[in-house]
Amino acid sequence: MSAVVVGYVPSPEGRAALTTGIAEARLRGARLVVVNTTRGDALVDDRYLAGSGLAELRAELDALDVEAELRQPETYDDVADDLDAIADEVGADLIVIGLRRRSPVGKLILGSAASRILLTAHHAVLAVKA
Repeated sequence: MSAVVVGYVPSPEGRAALTTGIAEARLRGARLVVVNTTRGDALVDDRYLAGSGLAELRAELDALDVEAELRQPETYDDVADDLDAIADEVGADLIVIGLRRRSPVGKLILGSAASRILLTAHHAVLAVKA
């Protein structure tokens, strides 16, 4: 079975990626693998889910009509490398990430994690705006 990997952080961008990833998994008859990772120490990075935020996301994924799992790598390596490695492992057809809306000048400077994912991933990447 194929898979759709979603890079998720608790933000409007992460929500946009998750919503699109769910739709893509349904469309493709694929399983959904949601990856919540961090660029630093998870204990101080509020993008790495814990407590009620983690429980809420798990409950949301459990209620879906597609097979879904949540992964939280604890290696604290590069986000792009984490997503690509998980996509390789699960045989993903697609990686979905969220992007912030940016000004015309801001578009010249894409976020470092997003640009690395777009430039280095070995899989198709769908970038959605929040």
